[in-house]
Amino acid sequence: MGELRAKWKVNVYAWLLLLPSLIFLLLFTFYPVWQTVILSFHQADLGSPEPFFNGIDNYKQMLEDDVFWKVLTNNLWFALGTVPTSVALALGMALFANKALRGKGFIRTAYFYPTVVPMIAVANIWLFIYTPEYGALSHVMDWFGKGDMNWLGDQSNVMWAMIFMVIWKEAGYFMIFYLAGLQNISQELYESAAMEGASAWTVFRRVTFPLLMPTTMFVSIIAFTNSFKLVDHLVIMTKGGPDNASNLLLYYIYETAFSFWDQGMASALTIVMVVLLLAVAAVQFFGLDKKIHYN
Repeated sequence: MGELRAKWKVNVYAWLLLLPSLIFLLLFTFYPVWQTVILSFHQADLGSPEPFFNGIDNYKQMLEDDVFWKVLTNNLWFALGTVPTSVALALGMALFANKALRGKGFIRTAYFYPTVVPMIAVANIWLFIYTPEYGALSHVMDWFGKGDMNWLGDQSNVMWAMIFMVIWKEAGYFMIFYLAGLQNISQELYESAAMEGASAWTVFRRVTFPLLMPTTMFVSIIAFTNSFKLVDHLVIMTKGGPDNASNLLLYYIYETAFSFWDQGMASALTIVMVVLLLAVAAVQFFGLDKKIHYN
């Protein structure tokens, strides 16, 4: 009886400690998500004084909207361009920063510095770099005789310009996770490999990378999520232009909700984005989980 009472007491204390976080989670996550789901089945725009139920009409209009498909395609290409490159670059930076004998602190700080700069400031810096005629990149191209180029005004170049900027911004952040993972790998494994005469590439392929798979899975999910979250730069640099060539799904949701004032369609777009992110995260998690070494 005494043991049961003690166990009950511990459980009550645990739930009381969790209660504040659960309240915040309920109020600021679950409740807004539920309201968004409900609103996605309503027409709520400037032509409707009061939202009214319209079934799945918002979703039908979305599927018939050419801009939606263009924006979604842009976002998928944006993710494909930023996620693998930034993760691979972060791993390389971490390996170098972890083994540097001199200036280790300076190297880590230099790699991580872009992460602490606000995205709005980063957008302004790269806006100056990409500016035709007067920008830093235009001057560099002039030195090599390549002529001027409007990076942000050309539909074929603007997305590449955005991808390069985001990789520069994000790689240092992911490097921190890889550094933590590298420092948790036992040095005895490397000593054993050295005694066996294993090459550096073999050690990386057989020891380092398999033991970093939990970190890789985590970083990949975060990187993919960020590729759908990072839209601050669009407000400063392109506003989704030219002709939606740089527009991304979250910015399109923002425009639909606060420029066109179509709350119902914006809610439907939000649900699609959330479902897409959950599906990709689940595939990444369950797909990589079979290849992960946790010990």
